This record gives sequence, C-alpha cells and structure tokens, in this order.
Amino acid sequence: MNRNLFLKTFFLIVYFLCPLIKIFPQEYSFYNSFGKFKNASSFCITSAGFIYLTDSGTDEVFKLDTLGNILKYAGGYGWDDGLFDNPSDVYANPLSVYICDKNNHRIERFDKDLNFIWQLSTRNSDTTDERFGYPLGCAVSQQGDLYVLDSENRRIIKFDLFGSFVQNFGGYDAGNYSLTSPKKISVSSDNKIFVLDKDRLVIFDQFGNGLSIIKLDSEQTGINIIFNLLTVNNQKEIYFANLNLHEISLKKIDLITSNSPDDIVSSLIFNNKLYILTKNEIQVFNKIN
Repeated sequence: MNRNLFLKTFFLIVYFLCPLIKIFPQEYSFYNSFGKFKNASSFCITSAGFIYLTDSGTDEVFKLDTLGNILKYAGGYGWDDGLFDNPSDVYANPLSVYICDKNNHRIERFDKDLNFIWQLSTRNSDTTDERFGYPLGCAVSQQGDLYVLDSENRRIIKFDLFGSFVQNFGGYDAGNYSLTSPKKISVSSDNKIFVLDKDRLVIFDQFGNGLSIIKLDSEQTGINIIFNLLTVNNQKEIYFANLNLHEISLKKIDLITSNSPDDIVSSLIFNNKLYILTKNEIQVFNKIN
C-alpha cells in the first residue's frame, strides 16, 4: 500500500470511529455481588484493597476484603466510645478509619482493625466557628487534615492531624461558593475538596478558597475519589471523571446487567472494577471498554 492510500484509509477510519467513541459511554459488565446489609449508608476502599462500610440499620462498621469476606466489624447503637447512632459516612486510609456518627454529632476514629482510638465532638464548644452538628461526610487530606461536612450549619470544618480546629469555609459568607444543601464530601490526592451540594459539585482548595463549580444534570447523592478517579451517583445513575486531566468532564457509566440497581447509595472505581453500594449489598462490575 502506497503512502497516500495508507493516509486516506487511516483518516477514513478515524472519521467514522471518532463519533462512535463520543457517543458510547464507558461500559461495565456485572461480575458478582456480596454482602447482606440492613441499610448500608457509605463505603470506601483503601490502597491495600480493604473495604470499609457503614450500616445505619445496625449502627455498625464492617471491614471486608474485595472478595466480600467480612474480616471484622464494630459498633452497635449507643453514645459511648466505639458505638454509633446513624453512621452516615466512612473514610479510611491504610492506618485509620474515620466514621461520621451523625446523631451523636461527632467523628470517631479507629485503627485499620477497627479498634477505637478517639472521638471529635465540637457541637457544645464555646467557639462557634468550630462547632459542627449532624455530620454527613468526612475526608482526610494527604497532610492529615480532617474535613467534616457540617450539615447543621451548611459548611465545611477543617481540623489538623491532632483534631485542633483550623478553619471553616463554604458557609453563608462564601458568596457563590456558599453551600445550600451539602450531601457528601471527598478529597483528591492534590488536596482539593469536592462537595456535592444539591445539583452542584463545588470545589475548594485546601485553604477553603473556592476554585470552581460544576453544574450537574440532576441532584447527586454519592461521591468517591480513588486514585484521582472521581465517581458521583444518584440512586440510578453513575458518572465518572479522571481528575488527572486538565478539565473535569463527567461521563455516564453504562451498566451491562440483567438487573440494574435502582437503590444506589455510593460507587467507586478500583483496579478497573466498579463497586456499587446498594442498601443491601455491594455489586462488582468489570470494565469492558
């Protein structure tokens, strides 16, 4: 084949394939499911491949491997150390696990094996700037700073590695970046804070300065960032974005399954697998394109 014919053939292939690439979203095929939970409220996965999951129906936190084996669990209803009243969110790294204990207005920290370490509660503090109530989400930055989604005052509270108050942001005085109905929070590897706020994704830097606002097609209820792969979801749909790219572009994920879940709580992508948390189980999907 001469050079001119080769180039013509190449450009014809590109011409016809590019529209198809744009049309079809990323697809994942159902692989398996595991777990039997009462009312799962959140989950996350560490770089070591351990899954931590909260169940607001039993007021417990579970540690599982990616095969679905329950390795340990802790909690139960109550207000003493290590107990919960509606655990609403979990964040874990290889060393620590942080639980939003919503109705007890606190964050509880455990080690990786779910042994209680300490709790953080500021709702009755004399300092109004550091108070938080009914926390809906929490996340820890690469520096160890803890960000708490304070649903009572509709803002983010930042604490340092030792639990000392640093600042709050996203409150009524934040202008366009004021949060109106924040639902969940996540932190990227470059320490940007992503907050789901109704039908907006509001992004702050680590100092609380507003960076950008992404308008979403509908109100989303779940968010996770694993290795800079962002997923957001509502009860029926999941969208993802690669945060390593210059521009954040959310794309819908198509699920190839005979029974698409309609009660999605949260979602995340890890090692080319999509993990979907429903109220009663975790569903696992393999990437197919």
